[in-house]
Amino acid sequence: MLSHPAINATLNGISAVLLACGYAAIRSGKMELHKKFMVSAFFVSCAFLVSYVIYHVRIHQVIHFQGQGWIRPVYFTLLISHTILAVVIVPLILITLRRAWTERFDKHRQIARWTLPLWFYVSVTGVIVYFMVYQIYAPH
Repeated sequence: MLSHPAINATLNGISAVLLACGYAAIRSGKMELHKKFMVSAFFVSCAFLVSYVIYHVRIHQVIHFQGQGWIRPVYFTLLISHTILAVVIVPLILITLRRAWTERFDKHRQIARWTLPLWFYVSVTGVIVYFMVYQIYAPH
């Protein structure tokens, strides 16, 4: 059975795959398929956010990174960029989706150029952080 952090990482990973598929679909001119992938990525990301909050409210503790040496600054740089962009990406996603929903595609494209890579980065780095904290440098 998957641990709660593994479920969260899986949701992040699924979101990243959906985002990549959505990008490929729009680049191929398949607007309806793009829409399905992006809406799916949004709901999977929402499920991640709910799950993440529930997990951290439930455990009442911070899991400290156990890696030593050169990997510590690498990890904390990754974590800090992930955390800051995770906060920034929420309104960007909402604005981007609203512009598509209201069929303001010119405005949608302008902001989507920023939203997609940042959202993808947050999703992928969430998985990397999970592996670094819970798998590679897991507490004993």
